[in-house]
Amino acid sequence: MGDTKVAVVTGGAVRLGRAITLGLAHAGYDVVINYHRSGRAADAVAAEVRALGRRAELAHGDVACTRDVEAVVGRARELGRLDLLVNNASLFEARPLLEISEEEWDRVLGVNLKGPFLMAQAATPLLREARGCIVNIVDLSAFQPWPHFAHHAVSKAGLLHLTRVLARALGPEIRVNAVAPGPVLPPDRYPPEQIERSRRATVLGRWGSPEDVVRAVLFLADSPYITGEVVVVDGGRLLT
Repeated sequence: MGDTKVAVVTGGAVRLGRAITLGLAHAGYDVVINYHRSGRAADAVAAEVRALGRRAELAHGDVACTRDVEAVVGRARELGRLDLLVNNASLFEARPLLEISEEEWDRVLGVNLKGPFLMAQAATPLLREARGCIVNIVDLSAFQPWPHFAHHAVSKAGLLHLTRVLARALGPEIRVNAVAPGPVLPPDRYPPEQIERSRRATVLGRWGSPEDVVRAVLFLADSPYITGEVVVVDGGRLLT
């Protein structure tokens, strides 16, 4: 087993996932970048990782599909080890509760909750060998009822509880924690007035950045006596 640590980032090509991928590369990790529909973005971020002198492997696949998950983990196996799994892939879709179809419910729960479960199962042998860790990305809907994002909120609450279940089930060899970002990266086409409302709702009076989340991921990855916990990165939004 080589000395260079290896990470897998699901949904690692765009937005927060891209920031996590590049942050890990800057920290010295080789990275397996999972993507589903963002092939061009995945190629671009892989090139950035390689420009930093780190190895980057692309792993196309749907994390809600067992066969695809096994292929993603197989890419890490090709790199010789796995030290960190970041379950970041997520669907964020607005829909009033009573208008959510069965298909929409299953799809969101499949990517956001079943996906991390399948990834953890598949990655466990490699993570045990390296005494590695898992970091699940949740958000503030894990703590708050969001009626216009009901399937998303339920999936993130479930992922937070799964984090604790996995921590007990996979310890002591594997640590499992979560990061819950708040206002760090506005959704696409977010109206300026909503951005301003979100800013005012934080205790710190400002938006954070994806780099704030990256720091939390790296902190948990480098903290050998923390497991089953969640780090909230929201500028105090939950307090208001």
